[in-house]
Amino acid sequence: MGDGKLADQYFDAAIELLRRVRDEDAEAIEAAGTLIADTVAAGGRLFAFGAGHSSLAAQDIVYRAGGLALMNLLTVPGVVGVDVMPATLGSALERVDGLAAAVLDSSPLRSGDLLVIISLSGRNALPVEMATNARALGVRVIGVTSVAYAGQTASRHASGTYLKDHCDLVLDSKIPVGDAELSLESVPAPFAPASTVVTTALLQSVMATAAGRLVERGIEPPLLRSGNVDGGLEWNAEVMREYGDRIFYRR
Repeated sequence: MGDGKLADQYFDAAIELLRRVRDEDAEAIEAAGTLIADTVAAGGRLFAFGAGHSSLAAQDIVYRAGGLALMNLLTVPGVVGVDVMPATLGSALERVDGLAAAVLDSSPLRSGDLLVIISLSGRNALPVEMATNARALGVRVIGVTSVAYAGQTASRHASGTYLKDHCDLVLDSKIPVGDAELSLESVPAPFAPASTVVTTALLQSVMATAAGRLVERGIEPPLLRSGNVDGGLEWNAEVMREYGDRIFYRR
């Protein structure tokens, strides 16, 4: 099997997942975009959190051209991507009970805000407790996960629950358990994950929906422009000046 054929198979698999998310999550995407618009219109702040590679999708909607300036990254030291050595420490921290409460207690999150929590499996203590503790604070929670994991894996939280069980809204990425789209008889492990591609597109569709909902209400969405186009830096500086009390990543 040639490399070109494997590449085609990967693209086909990713496209099929994107199609499923577009069609099957359409109502949830609309609801999530509306909830974000509601939060912005009411003066709330927006936050996104993901651990491990799920943090990549969270980072993709924070401080980027074409994105809402009000989306802030909620960081947990040691679990943002693979930013620790050894990298396995990040995975271990996701299973630590009580870590989410400590993070939220020292964060700027407050009642009326919204938190997007991204966890592919949704089975570890960190995303489960992040959702439950955030909602206890009066924060609305949008969970982005693969619902399939709840039916095929055991929860690692003492409650036996998953991220999907503690959210105001759930977006299902449809990623199969194991997050690998390709296999070969000569290779003992499946390979070619698609969760980052699909989850990033899913969240960008939600953000696009939110911008549209704000426009429908006569509210100009606080969007950032690319700093690499003429006038972009000046535009962004004005947005940050106007909404500085709801933007935390510039401090």
